[in-house]
Amino acid sequence: MTAISKPLIIRSIAINSAAILLIYFTPALSHLLNFPLYLIEPMRLILILAMVHSNKSNAYLLAISLPLFSFAVSGHPLFYKMLLISAELALNVWLFFLLSVKLKNSFSAMLLSIVVSKAVYYLLKAGLISIALIGPGLFSTPLWIQLLTTLVFSIYALVILKGKTT
Repeated sequence: MTAISKPLIIRSIAINSAAILLIYFTPALSHLLNFPLYLIEPMRLILILAMVHSNKSNAYLLAISLPLFSFAVSGHPLFYKMLLISAELALNVWLFFLLSVKLKNSFSAMLLSIVVSKAVYYLLKAGLISIALIGPGLFSTPLWIQLLTTLVFSIYALVILKGKTT
């Protein structure tokens, strides 16, 4: 078992604290800013920060716990959607670290991990819609916005991880 460095622990605590605060206050911030913050995918944003600045274990912890925490404090997302989001984010983490090793390119690894995890999410969501476990409406965020955030997150990973191994 490898020892975790003190700076990594501090970064992880800072990221996790910011994640909890962001998820907790997203509804209030959305009203205050008069902008639907869900469009910038706050959970994925925190997850990207964890994958780039923390470690794989912390990223998995956030992938599973952020949707659960949001559900617990606000009842949103609904239960089945919360499970979908947790699975999507965990898949995003797994794919990113797998592809980072295989492709040796953080931009491509991030881009592909987000696109594939979103595709799986939408396939599973369509299935849940078809059996009426969640309401209709496959896409709540326009695809062009999802593409833009995916590109921004991927460029961020490229810039921050340039020359580093994940």
